[in-house]
Amino acid sequence: MTIQLRLATRNDIPILEQLIQESVRQLSKGYYSENQIESALKHMFGVDTQLIDDGTYFVAQSADQIVGCGGWSKRQTLYGGDQFKESEDQLLDPKTDPARIRAFFVHPLWSRRGIGSQIMKACEAAAATAGFVELELMATLPGEPFYKAFGFQVVEKVEAPISERGPLPGVRMRKQLN
Repeated sequence: MTIQLRLATRNDIPILEQLIQESVRQLSKGYYSENQIESALKHMFGVDTQLIDDGTYFVAQSADQIVGCGGWSKRQTLYGGDQFKESEDQLLDPKTDPARIRAFFVHPLWSRRGIGSQIMKACEAAAATAGFVELELMATLPGEPFYKAFGFQVVEKVEAPISERGPLPGVRMRKQLN
């Protein structure tokens, strides 16, 4: 299995939207209720086109199939797709703010094969090259062990507002870059 990373383009959006839905629906089972999963897909999880436009969002491909995605951001938004945003993202200051790790999703049939790790290494290197010395993210409950394995530390447990039906539990995490 050869996995190639490349920067996402707007042409990838339809495939990314499908990948995100399949990933969340399958890999979140046992952590969230079906209602939480569907509500999060409607109100929070999705493609953030700002990441694509900034050139900070990667796709992982095996042959011509996109099997994973994830990125980093030099902007204030910590999580959520386009449908979650209310205003334009403000830029972060690499000297004082942590870069954001954003929107990691792997196709369920490709999970546990190192795809997320490849994407994380690319994100860490790119954020460091841009001058950032710290990273921050909002982890889902199924993602928390992955991020801990990369040295992220829990800052706080949170309840992300996703709909009138209730919040989605998550974990805000940080890591110093070497």
